[in-house]
Amino acid sequence: MTTLISTEYCVISAPFGCLGVQTELVDGSLMISKIDYLPLSTALISPKNALAKAFSKQCSQYFNDASFRFEVPLKPAGTVHQQKVWNAALDIEVGKTSTYGEIASKIKSGPRAVGTACGANPYPLVTPCHRVVSAQGLGGFMKEDTPGFYRQIKVWLLKHEGVL
Repeated sequence: MTTLISTEYCVISAPFGCLGVQTELVDGSLMISKIDYLPLSTALISPKNALAKAFSKQCSQYFNDASFRFEVPLKPAGTVHQQKVWNAALDIEVGKTSTYGEIASKIKSGPRAVGTACGANPYPLVTPCHRVVSAQGLGGFMKEDTPGFYRQIKVWLLKHEGVL
């Protein structure tokens, strides 16, 4: 009898640093339960299960072709409001952006609440909150971070997708 580990974490290389990917068994289905942006200095941990390996391959495809769309099962997460924001981000085409205010109008919310929901996104890259920008420029990204690590990733992603 084989024992299936319910949660597994791997760290894969990305052009802007590393991606930490947590997979989890949810009601008998393997799903991604978290994606972290990590610094380049983070030690790599090879994907062990089929989903983590498939996600790693899809990341390579995206890094080679920005128009690639991820197709991986994601563990349900977030409040109703956060899900509305994340779904609105999914509707933004590659090479385009939308402002916090535009999404706020679309879902009948406020720009700050949209920004907060983008910052709480557990599936960055797959759910492209990096395409949501401020009316005055780039805007914040993911949470206030000190030397601008997350903003540098946002800039890299938007350049990769042909926005900047």
